[in-house]
Amino acid sequence: MTFISSVIFLDGDVKISLGNILYINLVSIVFFIIYLCGKYLYFRSYYKALKDIIDTQENELINRIPEPKSYSQELFYNLLRKIYEEQSLKIQKLYDNKKDNEEFITSWVHQIKTPIAVSRLLIENNTSKANSDVLLSLEEELDKIDNYVEQALYNSKIDNFSKDYFINEVSVDRIVKDNVKKHAKNFINKKISVEIKDADLIVLTDKKWLSFILDQIISNSLKYTDRSGKISIYGIKESKLQKLVIEDTGIGITSEDLIRVFDKGFTGFNGRQNYKSTGMGLYLCKKLALKLGHDIVIESEQGKYTKVTIIFPKLLDYLDVSRYNQR
Repeated sequence: MTFISSVIFLDGDVKISLGNILYINLVSIVFFIIYLCGKYLYFRSYYKALKDIIDTQENELINRIPEPKSYSQELFYNLLRKIYEEQSLKIQKLYDNKKDNEEFITSWVHQIKTPIAVSRLLIENNTSKANSDVLLSLEEELDKIDNYVEQALYNSKIDNFSKDYFINEVSVDRIVKDNVKKHAKNFINKKISVEIKDADLIVLTDKKWLSFILDQIISNSLKYTDRSGKISIYGIKESKLQKLVIEDTGIGITSEDLIRVFDKGFTGFNGRQNYKSTGMGLYLCKKLALKLGHDIVIESEQGKYTKVTIIFPKLLDYLDVSRYNQR
């Protein structure tokens, strides 16, 4: 208004008195004050409601935010709601993980109590005997404890995987033989034969994590294969893939359970009926394999066989899969 008044007053062609110019400015100021008062009254209830929300101690504040009265308020409201939904999802995920971990620890404690109790009974009942069978039984129970502890250790590390792995070229044949040797006494006790062929695969992986995966798979094969059965371990080389297959002549998996064997804590029909199982082994194997850029698939027919295949993409495909898993 000052600029317009100056132009009118200084323009020689326009004849208007200073009093008229002041009158025009006064009227404009009055209208502007009326506008500000109207705007204040219009938004007063909105901002008062916001202040009440800030001062309150109630939960779910996002649902108490009043309806926006302008386009800018609507944008901020939508932004707040989006942030709230994202944070709610993150909190829910943390809660679910915490709940899963609590369930796993509870199950793990109950599982590990059994071999410890059996070991104590063996010791108490055979304190005066030098019995090799007792020592073998003790060793078997200690192996169970070692396996349960290892599962708990790897489960705790799985979310911080990026801090504890080293990718390089690894001989699969060497890892397979080391794991078979580790379970040699179980093979002998159950009279299960093992055949290893064409396992001379060189893959990009982390030796320690792959060894854990193979250990869990071979343990499962031994657990669910009857006496005098057979476990075959062999490699397959394709143009873009290398595969390691662990196939047993065990009791197999039902078709209903087959699609859920990689779910966390899922024990299935076999685990519930005949064997003590935490339902964590295959879950950890699948998750670790995907993080390494590999994959695991299972084929099975109840009462006949189970075939577990670890898939190793070759160099370029491995890099692509690794980037995808990191994202």
